[in-house]
Amino acid sequence: MSAGKSLNNSAVETEWPELPLAEWEDTFHTLHMWTQIVGKIRLRLAPLQNHWWNVALYVNTYGLATSPIAYLGQDFRLQFNFIEHRLELHTSAGASSSIPLAPKSVAAFYTELFAMLDGAGIEVTINPKPQEVPDPIPLDRDETHSSYQPEYANRLWRILLSTDSVFKEFRAPFLGKSSPVHFFWGSFDLCTTRFSGRPAPPRKGVITSEAYSHECSSIGWWPGGGEFKSPAFYAYMAPEPAGYSARKLRPDAAYYHPTLHEFILMYDEVRRSRSPRNQILEFAQSAYEAGADSAGWDRKSLERQTS
Repeated sequence: MSAGKSLNNSAVETEWPELPLAEWEDTFHTLHMWTQIVGKIRLRLAPLQNHWWNVALYVNTYGLATSPIAYLGQDFRLQFNFIEHRLELHTSAGASSSIPLAPKSVAAFYTELFAMLDGAGIEVTINPKPQEVPDPIPLDRDETHSSYQPEYANRLWRILLSTDSVFKEFRAPFLGKSSPVHFFWGSFDLCTTRFSGRPAPPRKGVITSEAYSHECSSIGWWPGGGEFKSPAFYAYMAPEPAGYSARKLRPDAAYYHPTLHEFILMYDEVRRSRSPRNQILEFAQSAYEAGADSAGWDRKSLERQTS
């Protein structure tokens, strides 16, 4: 999509389709648990990187995938294919296999996935307790979540693909440390994070102490939950500087959520706009500027200067 280009209705439905939570919530929860199983395999085998970047999944032209994972002299990759609806295993030795993505319990998916890995000579164990969900059911015993609607899985991927492209554009001019655009399976969101370079006040907890060890500004997209019945873009600072919540962001539909301590821009506002790309870039940039200025970041040294 070219810069600033307005989309017709057909293009909107292709690149930014509707994703009302009520229509696919059961599939959402099942996919959340499936991605946790795949993510935990990467967590178990990949070396720890700063801010847990080693656990994330990545958007690509088929769906969501791990990066190559080293194992006993070779690499393998797990790929959620949301076009042909299968989970694929590919190894650097040229072997490949797959299991279908179809209505089945999390426990059944768990069993099939580990049988596929075992068949390829990959032995790995994970902690089956899900992360960042209320009342977690062990993944290897979860018979509750078992829905899979291919149409909505595909819509999810198409939104992630479009958002990934815009987030990468936003990330590009920042010269300081910044994360890749990546998908965290614990919170089930796509995000990218900029860092000031300064340490942050220590936090308690294994996950948060590592994730928020340094001052940061994040922008992300999330499919919804709780009071949010449709997806939303979000932005936050950690730690949150004084005066940040009172700043006015662009576009006008963006607002500060006092409970989440995040700025929110509803996805439906974006997809209905003349240029979703411009709306997202405007939101991301204004949120970054508001936070960086409030926190006194050295923006001159952190940003690429343009004439």
